[in-house]
Amino acid sequence: MEEKQFADIIYLIKHSRSSALKSVNTELINLYWNIGAYIHKKLAEASWGEKTVDEMATFIQKNHPELKGFNRRGLYRMKQFYDKYTSMAFVSPKMTQIQMIDNQSDKIVPSAMTQLEISDIRESILAKISWTHHLTLISRIKTNEEREFYLRLCIKENYSVKELERQINSGLFERTMIGNSKLSAAVREIHPDIENTFKDSYIFDFLNLPEPHNESDLQKGLIRQMKNFILELGKDFLFISEEYKVQVGNNDFYIDLLFYHRGLQCLVAFELKADKFKPEHLGQINFYLEALDRDVKKQNENPSIGVLLSKIKTVKWWNML
Repeated sequence: MEEKQFADIIYLIKHSRSSALKSVNTELINLYWNIGAYIHKKLAEASWGEKTVDEMATFIQKNHPELKGFNRRGLYRMKQFYDKYTSMAFVSPKMTQIQMIDNQSDKIVPSAMTQLEISDIRESILAKISWTHHLTLISRIKTNEEREFYLRLCIKENYSVKELERQINSGLFERTMIGNSKLSAAVREIHPDIENTFKDSYIFDFLNLPEPHNESDLQKGLIRQMKNFILELGKDFLFISEEYKVQVGNNDFYIDLLFYHRGLQCLVAFELKADKFKPEHLGQINFYLEALDRDVKKQNENPSIGVLLSKIKTVKWWNML
């Protein structure tokens, strides 16, 4: 009874803590951006050399030891952070100026006022992930397109740093781009939001299946590791059932795995094949899609999508009826 009575207070505490952490992260990202911009500008103007950055790092560590992360490596990471994103279209910083007081040693001379131009990127998507996420993207990714892909995916899927690294290691960007290139115009018209939803291949290394294994082993492994399977697919997938029964005439047929995709608003049938791809597999999954669209799909939902998972390659098949 007490747990239910005080649950609202616990929720408020946790929500406030979460908001505070997000606020701190936003301010840190904004600070690191401005420090990076300042160093970039000074080096570009040749008013600073690399030795000056070293001297600044030493000065901070000596005079302000309570400030962590501002050693030489940290400062150059901030410059690199600014360099990587400053030319990208989704970054639109608001520019402001603040007045700074230069304290003079001679009390007779009044304090001098200087202007410091700073950027505000707190409303940018850059501030929506942690600095550790950014360090991973800076060090692991070589192109702007790929970096933006993972950045937006981190925000959408709320990836931890560990999960981000796993997706990079598995070549998620390349697999998704190949999958996008295979989408037909008809599919894009039916499902305009389908871009980046499916991959050309899926990595199921977390299953640790023995070799050889059959469809039943694969299915049981995926069910057992459903959380990791959903992470590999994408978090918009909702699991409905395994061995989902559809009836055609007087015969019963069973779809290996049936999901619903919230974004596409359609059923997604997965057919598992432990052997190599065969053309007749497409006829089988198309048969299932016709049954789903005829008997299971609701009026407000889009045509069903089928994904055929074979051992060598993943083939996506859409019902156009």
